[in-house]
Amino acid sequence: MNKNLVLIAALAGLTLAGCASKGSKDAGPNPGAYDNGGISTSGSGADGVGAGSAIGSGTGAAGAYSLDSKTIYFAFDQTDIDSAGQTVVDNYGRYLSSTPAAKVRLEGHADERGSAEYNIALGERRAISVARALKAVGATDAQISVVSYGEERPAAPGHDEAAWAKNRRVEIAQ
Repeated sequence: MNKNLVLIAALAGLTLAGCASKGSKDAGPNPGAYDNGGISTSGSGADGVGAGSAIGSGTGAAGAYSLDSKTIYFAFDQTDIDSAGQTVVDNYGRYLSSTPAAKVRLEGHADERGSAEYNIALGERRAISVARALKAVGATDAQISVVSYGEERPAAPGHDEAAWAKNRRVEIAQ
């Protein structure tokens, strides 16, 4: 009799554990579950970024910077930052180094080609590439959080090279 009660209690516990909520799908992967080569993927706010930091254009201790462009585009299946992307990185890096309280979230994206898992990983590698470049300009780990949405949030609808080129990106969000 006691063995039956223990068995029933164990099965009930396993059943309840299996029904637990897995969280929101929109949150992307658990950004702390990856080896990011020393890049911190957590911020201080609930969404991984700090509150109260306004991003625009200005002049700080690191010189003049323009933050009008917030997107870095990539070639197919690549994580290398081109010269146009490096300009965006340089501007945000100077802003972050001159504004220690500012925080950004780097949102990695991919086009629809490839598996969902591969595209999540590719989006993360792209965001980490941008994070490393920001740190090289003067940003700190504490100012940067990384998330990948893979192919789940396309910037441009369509199934051609023009749309895919717009979807291979990292967006800098505050």
